[in-house]
Amino acid sequence: MENFNDLAAFAVVAKERSFTRAAAKLRVSPSALSQTIRNLEERLGLRLLTRTTRSVASTEAGERLLRTIAPRFDEIEAELAALSELRDKPAGTVRITAGEHPAISLLQPALKRFLPDYPDIQVEIIIDYGLTDIVAEGYDAGVRMGEQVAKDMIAVRIGPDMRMALVASPGYFERHPLPKTPQDLTDHNCINIRLPTYGGVFPWGLEKDERDVKVRGDGQLVFNSLAMRLASALDGLGVAYMPEDHVLPYLGDGRLVRVLEEWCPYFPGYHLYYPSRRHSSPALTVLVENLRYRMG
Repeated sequence: MENFNDLAAFAVVAKERSFTRAAAKLRVSPSALSQTIRNLEERLGLRLLTRTTRSVASTEAGERLLRTIAPRFDEIEAELAALSELRDKPAGTVRITAGEHPAISLLQPALKRFLPDYPDIQVEIIIDYGLTDIVAEGYDAGVRMGEQVAKDMIAVRIGPDMRMALVASPGYFERHPLPKTPQDLTDHNCINIRLPTYGGVFPWGLEKDERDVKVRGDGQLVFNSLAMRLASALDGLGVAYMPEDHVLPYLGDGRLVRVLEEWCPYFPGYHLYYPSRRHSSPALTVLVENLRYRMG
């Protein structure tokens, strides 16, 4: 069979753009590494790297080869790491990208439940409102609404159906009339959210009797933070469109008032997803099982 050591060496040099750094990473001498790359180029009959006294850069052929082999070597390393974890109890780092709401309402409670029992597992959660490519960005998993998960991913439901709520403080509604229809919201000071996937202010999706309405209300405030939208609503600065579970305590004690509730139906909740072509590490498996939604 072909010996792929020289291809692995080329991938490291191309990524590092330096024979010195690559040699240190591979624990070989720069001269030996340089000879390995020359042998590979001679075998292929192609120049893969352009060398100067100050830098190393990939040729067009080198770039094409790197794009082809680098993901394969990354997958092999990931699989070997996953296999090594099987020797002992689950260990290692699990990187997850999620929006602020599921991170607070679902991931944080799960971590509190199971993480003390697995001291060798580290969890890194990155708050991101974009539809991140978890494979390209090096994440183990992501969290999205059910309908947003790509078909080639394994998706595990981690939360119940949910719905949104239109809320404002009693003091705000003392100064402004209660909206009776979605169109009335255009006359209110709306506390908006900007999401990168929409390229602008996120429209409020309302639905009643199979009638969909997208509301783009104007307002003085735009955030990408759940906490700041809630605080602004509590401060009487406008009407906010919030996840229902996040505002229920404030509706219960009267600090917030809900309007147009009949226009806010339930929809599929959050799912954890990860690439189907990779075997899950024991650490990710533990996390998935502790997040999996079970009725009741």
